[in-house]
Amino acid sequence: MTTSLAEAGTHRGSGQRTIGQWAAFLSLNIWFYTIGTLFSFVYVTLAGLWVLLCLAVTRNRRKTQYVIRRAISWYGWVIIRLPWPWARLKFVDYEPDAKPPFVVVLNHRSSSDAYVGAVLPIECVQVLNVWPNHVPFLRFMARIATYLSVREMPFEEFAAKGSRLLQQGCSVIAFPEGTRSGSTKLNSFHGACFRLAQMNRVKIVPMAVFGNERIPARGAPWLNPGKVILSKLVSVKPEQYEGMSAYKLKNMVRDMIAAHLEAQANEARGTAATGAKHAAR
Repeated sequence: MTTSLAEAGTHRGSGQRTIGQWAAFLSLNIWFYTIGTLFSFVYVTLAGLWVLLCLAVTRNRRKTQYVIRRAISWYGWVIIRLPWPWARLKFVDYEPDAKPPFVVVLNHRSSSDAYVGAVLPIECVQVLNVWPNHVPFLRFMARIATYLSVREMPFEEFAAKGSRLLQQGCSVIAFPEGTRSGSTKLNSFHGACFRLAQMNRVKIVPMAVFGNERIPARGAPWLNPGKVILSKLVSVKPEQYEGMSAYKLKNMVRDMIAAHLEAQANEARGTAATGAKHAAR
């Protein structure tokens, strides 16, 4: 995904790395894939036993689904922090008192975006693209957690299942670009998740992900050192989008995310310029 904030907007090729940068790159990937693999195996095994125990004891499908969803979030919470100190995550919440359920919408730069929702201390499910359902383990976990594969069901089914989740107090996380941009570009938004929010009159929470377009880069497994900033912006309330078309609403939310990302990019460029001046002295 991205480089550090000081290198925002640049794409340093492998041949341009210094010895220190190569050391950081190799250390990050050896650490992440070694410890991450071991942790995943242990966690999935223990979490699976825990879920089976909860199901056997409570025999309550709703409570079991809550446990599964939180277990997935806890796993993601560890995974997104595992690359520290080479790849750092900063979470900024501009409306910490907002009460769920929400429809949460994020920009989509990297495959690591799938884990960033874990910073939210709430019960949630994700709206998935098609490809996770082609991986048996991911398909199994998505099904038991009732994640929504929006491209493999008609909108009516998506709306019915999504509405049921929201009514149960479970938030829905969506990436309305539909696919990874692989860069700092923000693509156009699809409207399904916005129509879902309108149907249920719930808050829409825009979240801006900045700095992870090379952690990892699209089509590559390797992580690059850097800093990722995840910003939970002020929510859009039902009274604010009352009478608004889904088309206008999705563009309004997209503009909110785009403006925040642009402000972060400008700040990063300013920081880089200041650092370059000090280095030149």
